[in-house]
Amino acid sequence: MTTIPPASSAPSIPSLTYNQTVRGITEFIEVAIHTILYVRQVYPAELFIRRKKYDTPVFQSRHPALNAYISGAVKALGEELVNGNLDKVVIVIKNKEEKALERFMFSVENMIQVEKFDKDISVEGAMSSLALGQYFRSFLVKLSMIEAQLGQRYLGDDVSFAILMELKDDMKPSLPVGSKEPPPWIPADQQHTTSGASEDAELHVVRAVSTGIINLSLVVQESDVKLGLDSDKERSRLEKGKTRVP
Repeated sequence: MTTIPPASSAPSIPSLTYNQTVRGITEFIEVAIHTILYVRQVYPAELFIRRKKYDTPVFQSRHPALNAYISGAVKALGEELVNGNLDKVVIVIKNKEEKALERFMFSVENMIQVEKFDKDISVEGAMSSLALGQYFRSFLVKLSMIEAQLGQRYLGDDVSFAILMELKDDMKPSLPVGSKEPPPWIPADQQHTTSGASEDAELHVVRAVSTGIINLSLVVQESDVKLGLDSDKERSRLEKGKTRVP
């Protein structure tokens, strides 16, 4: 009698933990910020060096002070994300009059509540780390082609940028871990926040990913200033943004 050997089963790929998801999203946002500054020509192309991340070419700033600002802001964002306080991260590109031209808006949504002692345990039904990296790759590919939707930006426009954090309603920035110093955030200029945008501002959806733990989406908003529309409409929305100024 011939015995049929049991079918071999492929090893299962572990799903993400809560903390892995937070680290993955914050790391991606940092890479995306550098990409935005490069593709929108906020700084000269010579300031950037070509790297590879998520199996796709990316560009990273070589300026130490700029890199320190970005990494410091992203670290603070990560602390709010792990606590479930974060609503949006906004990269606002502004002109010399401090008027917002474009807002790159990363929206996050916590799909589940995880106790602190369970945040390093794989979440059933969540995607794998490999799959998340593939989604981030598609985000960056779309970002690299955003010029087709927004038009080309030219050097010499005297533009700058800021990183804004918008928290969930009634939330305040957390104290830095292990520090008694106040949070490194200052109130944002109302016109730079998402609540300060005109209803005439044009939206472009870039990409979204549902991780099963924290969902992430990226939308670009062209302001009425850039589009040449009337920006003097009355606005009654409340300010809720926080920003770090480079």
